[in-house]
Amino acid sequence: MPAKPTDANLSPAHKAARVALWLHEKKAKDIKAVDVAGLSPICDAMVMASAASVRQAQALADYVLANCGDHGFSYLGMEGYNTGQWVLLDLNDVLVNIFQEDQRSFYNIEGLWSEGKPLALTLPQRTKGPKDPLDDDPDALDDADELDDQDDSQDPQGPMSAL
Repeated sequence: MPAKPTDANLSPAHKAARVALWLHEKKAKDIKAVDVAGLSPICDAMVMASAASVRQAQALADYVLANCGDHGFSYLGMEGYNTGQWVLLDLNDVLVNIFQEDQRSFYNIEGLWSEGKPLALTLPQRTKGPKDPLDDDPDALDDADELDDQDDSQDPQGPMSAL
């Protein structure tokens, strides 16, 4: 059986960047990472992200933990998962904070660690899904209704001919 790939020897800054990418993959918002080495006695880097709902916060935490196992990152514990308002994951030298937006602004963790060095994150551009025709033409639905109202009695196959 081949050995699992491991990234356990990555620097805390690189681990934080990897975690930020995982959070980005699951559509976390406003992802930031800060180098707090020498400022914090409990970690060397912190990652902060916002979730749109409790369920998303929990899904983000689950996804990060699954990837930590796959990449050999140590995991020491988690707090706040059940409420999903502020989920804290302790990855030994990296702390991951997943907040609901109102909790994030209330606790202002970025302000608390403002002496830390912001880590540059290179996250891929999010692509939008299929374009909604209503974005350009809000009356497009009215046009479709007009088509539905047309008389199909002249069509030999009836109203199902378009299918």
